[in-house]
Amino acid sequence: MDNHESKSISNDSRCIFFNTDSEDYRCVLILTVKRATGTFSLVGCLFMLFMIWLLRRYHSLAQKMILSLTVAAFFDSTAYVMGESHPEGSLCDFQAWWLTYFDWSALAWVCLITLNLYLNLVREISTNRYQMLYHVMAWGVPLAMASLPLLKGYYGPAGAWCWITEDHVAWRFGIWYVPLFSLILLMICCYARIICVANARMQSWLGTFNPERERRKVSLAEEIKPLKWYPSVYLLVSIFPLINRLHNAFYPKDPSFPLTLLHVLSAPLHGLANAFVFGLDREMWSLLSPTGMQLALQSRLCDRTRIGEYHPGAVRYTQADLVDLSDDDDDDTNVLFYSPDMTLKDRGP
Repeated sequence: MDNHESKSISNDSRCIFFNTDSEDYRCVLILTVKRATGTFSLVGCLFMLFMIWLLRRYHSLAQKMILSLTVAAFFDSTAYVMGESHPEGSLCDFQAWWLTYFDWSALAWVCLITLNLYLNLVREISTNRYQMLYHVMAWGVPLAMASLPLLKGYYGPAGAWCWITEDHVAWRFGIWYVPLFSLILLMICCYARIICVANARMQSWLGTFNPERERRKVSLAEEIKPLKWYPSVYLLVSIFPLINRLHNAFYPKDPSFPLTLLHVLSAPLHGLANAFVFGLDREMWSLLSPTGMQLALQSRLCDRTRIGEYHPGAVRYTQADLVDLSDDDDDDTNVLFYSPDMTLKDRGP
């Protein structure tokens, strides 16, 4: 056996992030927790994708943005589930690039969801025309951020997974942690402004009862309530990774097992955290009763609606029929056609 093969086997049998044997209980526990939390996130993303499909939550721009966020979080979670701790090489570089790209993509969609709500509510700007621009930003900027360390050759073993190595600490913080916490702080400020504007508008609507205003007030509150938690959950799942990376920067040769454990326990949870925020929608849970689920599944799986040519037949009207029709002319509240895509709006006075 030559030296190269011997070195390869030695690398594969060692725990890279603690520089001990791969059977060390710490390594086994870290890898097990990493896969478990990544699996929870995958399940959370699959749940979101299923509910989006089932309830047809993909028509408005905001719903499409949440769908894109879920897709990014899904692919981000797969990197935490697959594989062991890889030694330095092309597979390690690919995992590092994959994690950086989809971490950035998920963060970009959260930021754009915040921006979209801010433009709609505070600036009162219609943003439907920005849909393509949002996609360019959410998929293009992460491509640049993930490719820079790859082109520089800075990816390699970096703890429980591959990322920017400990020899390039400034790049770790410049590529991810400084932008991450800056954007989280900016999003928190945006939501503070959004909530203030929303509260002011609700106060300005006080007065004579108006069903349309009441409907808009409830719709506004329900729209803001879940979305404001996206920056908060990103902050919560990013605290321990930041602390662990700071410890790595000051003590590169002495990794902390408790901090590493907390790191792998929280970092892969983006997908599950997004599912938690998605689940705050009370309207969605009201549709998850057995009857509601049955109707929704029948609508998706058993929809046999067809559009065909109408061939009128001979119709004979009696005097009684004419009288009945004339009596009902003023009542236009009957629903003549219904499809699951229709939204029935409250009527004004």
